[in-house]
Amino acid sequence: MNIEAAYSRWSAIYDTNTNRTRDLEGAVAHDFLSSHKFTDALEMGCGTGKNTAWLQTKCDRVISVDLTQAMLDIAATKVNSPHVTFVKADMVETPWTSFVTSKVDLVTFSLVLEHVQDLNVVFEQADRVLKAGGRVYVGELHPMKQITGTKARFESAATGRVEEVTCYTHHTSDFVGAAMARGWTLERLDERFDQDDRTQLPRILGLLFRIGC
Repeated sequence: MNIEAAYSRWSAIYDTNTNRTRDLEGAVAHDFLSSHKFTDALEMGCGTGKNTAWLQTKCDRVISVDLTQAMLDIAATKVNSPHVTFVKADMVETPWTSFVTSKVDLVTFSLVLEHVQDLNVVFEQADRVLKAGGRVYVGELHPMKQITGTKARFESAATGRVEEVTCYTHHTSDFVGAAMARGWTLERLDERFDQDDRTQLPRILGLLFRIGC
C-alpha cells in the first residue's frame, strides 16, 4: 500500500495497538542516545512523536519530519515547545536544505528506512546537513525479521483487514556500506530481541554512525 495513505489510516491506532517493533525501537533509541547531548537534531520519520518528546530533552532544537500529516497532527498534541518544529516532507523527493537552514549534529531514522528503496539517496541528504563530528542514529526492523515475513502492517479499524505498507529489505551491510561510502564511522551496532531472548531472531537493528571531523 502507498506509504502516505497507509500511515494516514494507521495514525488513529498507532500509539495504542500492540506493536513490539515500535516499543523496542524506542528503547534502543534511548539507550543509544541517552549519554549524548546535542545542539540541533533532525528527526526523520517522527510519526506520532513517539521519540520526539524524549528527544527534545537531549537537544536544544529539533526538526521533526514526516510524510503523513495525520501522524504529525498527533505528534503536535504531545509536544508543545518552541524548540521543536514539525515539517511535512518526503525525505526522498524533497531537498532537506529546504527545511534545514543550518547544519545539525544529529540525524535520527526510526522505523522509516524500510520504506526507502535506495539508502544512498537519504544518506547523501543527511551528509549535506550534518556538522563534522555529528552523528546518525538508525533504528530499524531487523532484516532477518523482514526476510521471514515481518513487515510494517496494521489491522484497519474500518475494514478489519490487515493492511501492509510498502517496504524494502536492507541488510546490515547495506546500511554500513552506504555510511562508509560517505566516510562515516560506525560507533555502535546492536541487535535487540523480544524479551531479550537470543534464541529467537532479533527484532531491531540499531546503528550509530559518526561523521568525519
